Amino acid sequence: MNSGTGSGDLKKSKHSQESSSKDAFFFYLTISMILLITIVRDSLTYLGILRSYEPVDPRKEEGYVKLYKGLQSFATRNIYRRIRDCWNRPIVGVPDACVTLKDRETYDNGITFQFTGTTKRCINMGSYNYLGFSENQGLCHETSKKSIQKYGVGMTSFRRELGDTLHLLELEDLVAEYIGTEAAMTFGMGFATNSLNIPGLVKKGDLVISDQCNHASLVLGMRLSGCAVNIFKHNDMQDLEKVLRNAIVFGDLRTRRPWKRIVIVVEGIYSMEGSIVKLPEIMRLKKKYKAYLYVDEAHSIGAIGPSGKGVVDYFGLDVRDVDIMMGTFTKSFGAAGGYIAGSKALIDHLKTVSHGWCYATSMSPPVAQQIISAIRIILGRDLPGEGQRRIAQLLSNSRYLRRRLKENGFPIIGDEDSPVVPLMIHTLHGITVFSRKMKELGIATVVVGFPATKVFEQRARFCCSASHTKEMLDQTMDAIIEAAEFLGMKRTKGRR
Repeated sequence: MNSGTGSGDLKKSKHSQESSSKDAFFFYLTISMILLITIVRDSLTYLGILRSYEPVDPRKEEGYVKLYKGLQSFATRNIYRRIRDCWNRPIVGVPDACVTLKDRETYDNGITFQFTGTTKRCINMGSYNYLGFSENQGLCHETSKKSIQKYGVGMTSFRRELGDTLHLLELEDLVAEYIGTEAAMTFGMGFATNSLNIPGLVKKGDLVISDQCNHASLVLGMRLSGCAVNIFKHNDMQDLEKVLRNAIVFGDLRTRRPWKRIVIVVEGIYSMEGSIVKLPEIMRLKKKYKAYLYVDEAHSIGAIGPSGKGVVDYFGLDVRDVDIMMGTFTKSFGAAGGYIAGSKALIDHLKTVSHGWCYATSMSPPVAQQIISAIRIILGRDLPGEGQRRIAQLLSNSRYLRRRLKENGFPIIGDEDSPVVPLMIHTLHGITVFSRKMKELGIATVVVGFPATKVFEQRARFCCSASHTKEMLDQTMDAIIEAAEFLGMKRTKGRR
């Protein structure tokens, strides 16, 4: 059994460095200057001296109240728009170990972009292609192509009507077997798997205890359900137990009644933190306080565990102790959609109340076939040994990249076995300069800033893949070192 220990908790990680007073001073100074310049520019625009680039509301002349704000928000107009070349980069071809980016340029400070007609080939360190199944050759590609010839690309109907196929029934049986549960159900969109199924599990009078770093799809599902939500500090088991104890002792403070149900909601791997959930301790607490457990394995299924079966497999626990297993096919399987797995009673219940099941169009046949082929490879039924090779390679790559970053003194967070490796940069200007420089050096990566993170916890995020070679990771490290030196990034003395 894996210990699961590591630097997953941002607060406890020795590589997590608080932003210096100097960084904070320049950040607030920059924001103050932007605010001052914005007030002057907006005043000149209002007086007609400067041209406005904001979109015109087509109903304005008819006396309608504004329906939307467009680019009027301060952050969008004056910060994001000027640096948005670091995001939404169009790609050409398959996002495998390498990816081709379409070059573009702007002449109006990011309001519009024009393609230059050129491209840049980069090592892909940004996609969630953990097991390397995002590819345009091989078994998954061939079987998906055959499914298009047989079924077409769309079902144009719900599962309850004419949207069922043998592919989907086979997929759900295979997912249940792969996860180790009695039954499973699948959906065409990963985000909706959370947001449209949680309302079928909890409602007003129920309490969800949620990790503070849970994904937006989980948060939306909780809001739609009408349940009460209490937050506990990220991966902090003492705080979780405190919240659980208070929930049992005090109940619903508004009605003075006990909660009807208490559900703990966590993720297997947190995509912004790179941390692995402390599942053994959560299991102990959920049993102690008789709470249900919902685990979102979007980033952990296929990516960790000796057999690639996610966080339960990683810790060597019994999947039956998790009440609701959720995951997506968009990462490790190179496809789309998501699943809910659990007891047959749970799945039968959700099939009657889930909006995602009752009203959403069925999963596309080639997508379903892609997932089937990927799982069969992982289980060793097709291409024996290939699935295990990919799982081992992903783990080796994740540990290697982390070790190299630590040796060179970079402040990284997350657990050693996590394929998500966040590099703390802290400042907004830092992540934009870093992103542009990395692209120039042939590395496609993702940077994340405020408000997606806290003001001084902005970061670059690297995603390892089984399709990466050691040479690719070494080239990535060389680029990171060069970009960090160009940026003047602080590093601790490397361990040799």
